[in-house]
Amino acid sequence: MHKEQIKILAADDDPDILEILDIVLKREGYQVVLAKNGEEAVRFASPDIDLFILDIAMPVKDGFFACREIRGKSMAPILFLTARTQETDKTAGFSAGADDYLAKPFSNAELLLRVNALLRRCYIYGHPGRGSQVGVYELGRLTLDTNTKTVSLNQEPILLTPTEYGILELMIRYTGKVFSAQELYESVWNEPYSYVENNTIVVHISNLRKKIEADPKTPEYIKSMWGKGYYVEQRIQAL
Repeated sequence: MHKEQIKILAADDDPDILEILDIVLKREGYQVVLAKNGEEAVRFASPDIDLFILDIAMPVKDGFFACREIRGKSMAPILFLTARTQETDKTAGFSAGADDYLAKPFSNAELLLRVNALLRRCYIYGHPGRGSQVGVYELGRLTLDTNTKTVSLNQEPILLTPTEYGILELMIRYTGKVFSAQELYESVWNEPYSYVENNTIVVHISNLRKKIEADPKTPEYIKSMWGKGYYVEQRIQAL
């Protein structure tokens, strides 16, 4: 997809930040939709938005609330852009459905790096017929189709974010391999790993389990090996 076809929604209650985002993203070739609070971000969210950039501390509806509501209608990548950088804030953001987190103040180069990386991940993992080898994998009641980039449980579709899909596809393709947090992060995020990113992986695995496991506390599909990482245990069938 060409950049001029990609539409990004940016929401922030600071007009100066919105102006910077508008200028930087348009200069890069993207279409931009601006929202001045979380309520507008939710209202402007539509299927043709390819990526959301949300501040957290916004009036009317904060970024966490807006993120959860947007996730009810869109699986497009969500980037939190915020001065709140505590681990608890990051955990809350990822739990709400965000894909990445960028702290204020930020450089234009770092912003574009994160935006382009999220869109690449979406391009690879989140769109039908792009990026992966052809194959349908079945794990009992769970089916992952790399042709359509979809996952179903008991033949009912499961909505995953591009990041969640990327983690699941990677582990299913290499069933039995134990992936450390570093291996998952560097493979899916395509960025260097640091220890602080371990919580990012924990939250995304937790979100995945909530969506595909009958009992997330005793997972059937995504297993943990203490001190080592995560793996898919069951034998799979590639069709």
